[in-house]
Amino acid sequence: MPRLAIFASGNGTNAQRIIEYFSGHPTITVKLVLSNKPDAGVVDRAKNLGVETMVFNRLSFYETGMVPEKLTSCRIDFIILAGFLWLIPKNILTAYPGRIINIHPALLPKYGGKGMFGNSVHEAVIAAGDPESGITIHHVDENYDEGRIIFQAKCTITEKDTPESLAVKVHQLEYRHFPEVIEQTVTRDSKINPI
Repeated sequence: MPRLAIFASGNGTNAQRIIEYFSGHPTITVKLVLSNKPDAGVVDRAKNLGVETMVFNRLSFYETGMVPEKLTSCRIDFIILAGFLWLIPKNILTAYPGRIINIHPALLPKYGGKGMFGNSVHEAVIAAGDPESGITIHHVDENYDEGRIIFQAKCTITEKDTPESLAVKVHQLEYRHFPEVIEQTVTRDSKINPI
């Protein structure tokens, strides 16, 4: 049974949807939620849903083996990034090759890279006058937002759209597609490369 860990830095609405989606799932389970912010909403959301949590700081994430050790002790098979804003260190990338999945609130390869998250992405898309935006679900590598694309979904941008209204459209795509794409990817990859 594949076991998932979710990394998140913020409020945790995507993380909550993922946890709820896999609650009672016959083969996939969310075992751990990790955050780099002790006051992040995702920590309370996970606790309320009965999922173990871990909070870490920059030093412990990049300079120690604390996080990989926790992933190992919980027997984590796949990592899901749901609004996690730090670059994944090499020791975790090496331990989970092809098994780290991220979601980005734009149609990569446009509007990706360091600093491109949340409203800054939507502001850039609106300012450029693009006719559409959307989500990209992709594998994670050593660079921000450059891993192999798994799935994209699009939404139309109208002249009346603001960064805030575009964010609502993008969130709806995230909630609708992210859990299902995780399920499909984890199921497929577990068969191709047995855990």
